[in-house]
Amino acid sequence: MDDTRGLGLSRRGMLAASAATATVAAGTTPAGVLAAPARVPVPGKVPVRFSVNGKSAELSLDTRTTLLDALREHLALTGTKKGCDHGQCGACTVIVNGTRINSCLSLAVQHMGDEVTTIEGLGTPEDLHPMQAAFVKHDGYQCGYCTPGQICSAVSVLKEIEEGIPSHVTDDLEGEMRPTNMEMRERMSGNICRCGAYSNIAEAMAEVAGAEA
Repeated sequence: MDDTRGLGLSRRGMLAASAATATVAAGTTPAGVLAAPARVPVPGKVPVRFSVNGKSAELSLDTRTTLLDALREHLALTGTKKGCDHGQCGACTVIVNGTRINSCLSLAVQHMGDEVTTIEGLGTPEDLHPMQAAFVKHDGYQCGYCTPGQICSAVSVLKEIEEGIPSHVTDDLEGEMRPTNMEMRERMSGNICRCGAYSNIAEAMAEVAGAEA
């Protein structure tokens, strides 16, 4: 005998109501009902101060901002290019404290107090850096997209050789290091030129280094 008839409920309705009550009491979400998405904390902004091309820069940045995006999007220094954004093409190369880096792989907050030099800081149209002038003379570019990174890297490469920092092709670690064609090409291998102006780039670097290509 069904004792729930007097209450106006069917047996099936009574069982469903009991199950729902138990679910709510247990603090769980009923089947078929989507739970509210968990709140993801939003990263805060932090003050970042460094020197760019000899001028002090103070920014308030999301902690995830790369040095590349800080330069391009926040300081309007668009000479530094965003190519692969994975550190594989070298278009974003800048010089930090005298050493070349891929700015797309480096967070801006890592460079508190550092000295950053971009292509805009090497020279101007009226007063070109010797490497910039050599690139123009030897047609070391075609589309020009990778050229800022190529030039920043080339300047650093000659400094590395001058300071005696070896590369994978350095055959004499005890003798005087020279900017040979092979030495410079190896060091520039991380800078990709999709137009294929590598020989002209090597000639430009050789002229600045005072060596024969």
